[in-house]
Parts: sequence; structure tokens; C-alpha cells
Amino acid sequence: MLGGVDAPLPLNADGTDMAGAAERLAHVAELRPEICTLDCGSMNFAAGGDYVMTNTPAMLRAMAQRVQELGVRPELEVFDAGHLVMVKDLIRDGLIDDPPLIQLCMGIPYGAPADPLGFMALVNQLPPGAVFSAFSIGRMQLPYVALAAIAGGNVRVGLEDNIYLSRGVLASNAQLVERAVTILEAMNVRVLGPGDVRDKLGLVERG
Repeated sequence: MLGGVDAPLPLNADGTDMAGAAERLAHVAELRPEICTLDCGSMNFAAGGDYVMTNTPAMLRAMAQRVQELGVRPELEVFDAGHLVMVKDLIRDGLIDDPPLIQLCMGIPYGAPADPLGFMALVNQLPPGAVFSAFSIGRMQLPYVALAAIAGGNVRVGLEDNIYLSRGVLASNAQLVERAVTILEAMNVRVLGPGDVRDKLGLVERG
């Protein structure tokens, strides 16, 4: 890392949207949400162009510390097995409060593939006491509702990851949530309301 946590890659300003730790958390400091995401590693992205998500270890430690100071719960986004190593380092260093909230992000090129064996390999490496959820993108989003629940986790659906309710049928966020609830209730899985989630995760409700 050449430029520190606030200038991780001091490239020419043209052609890059690189931002440092403080800039990337400015909106969190201003809005104080209950939860914010913290992507726990660097990776290449293929979709939409030639894109690299850059999160150096020093940047991640700086951002985790700042989020902790703000009293916001970080959702630790894990795109591959090495990112879980970073998660465990952050927990070891006291930068993540209990319980750690981890999101397993499957099927994103070039992250962890959306196959069940790879998914369970990540589940089996989760730190003790972690609360986790999982999702996959595209047509695998709704199957992962069931798979995440079977693995003992929570679920995520939404238009960020998938725009279809079924083949050729565009969805709304509400429809995807309704379908997920239908799948979970058919499996005899209890769906928690906002109050129960806040209690489980130790969230601070604001404003």
C-alpha cells in the first residue's frame, strides 16, 4: 500500500474513483444507520466492466474502528474464503463487537462460486458465535433462501442481486421478500420481525 488508509493507490485522478477510509464512511458518520456494510477484502469484478474492489488490511482496520466508534453494527461482507481470514483478524483485534454479523456473498465473478460445496466450506469456517446470512445473484437468489436456512443462516433477497421473480418476469423488492417468506414458512422457519432482529443483533434504533 503506497499511500496509507486515505490514499491506498495514489493514481492519477483521471479514470479512477478510488476513495480512502474516511471518505467512504462520511455518510455513515452523518446518518448513523443501524447497520452498514464492510467489504472484507479486495477482488476483481467481471460484471459491468474491468473493475477492482480495493480494501487493504489497513483500510479495513481503520474503517472497522471508525464504525465501532460510531456505534453502528458492521455487516461483514465475505466474497471468498480469504475474506473470512480478515474477519477473524478484525474480531481478534477487538474491532468487531459481539455478535459479529457476516454476509456470505455467493456467485459474484470472481468471488466464491454459488455451488453448495463451496458455500458450506465458508459456513464451516465462520467464527464462533457469528450471526450469518447468505445470498447468491441471478437465478440462484431464491434457491439460496432455502439453502441459507438449511445451513443455519439468515437470508437476503432484493433487486441489487436479482431482478426476476421467475423466467422473464420482472420482480419488485416486495415480491422477492414475499417469495422468500413463502419459501421459509413452507420449511417451518420462523421469520423475525424488526424488533426481534434488533434484539438479536444488539442494534441501536435511531431517529
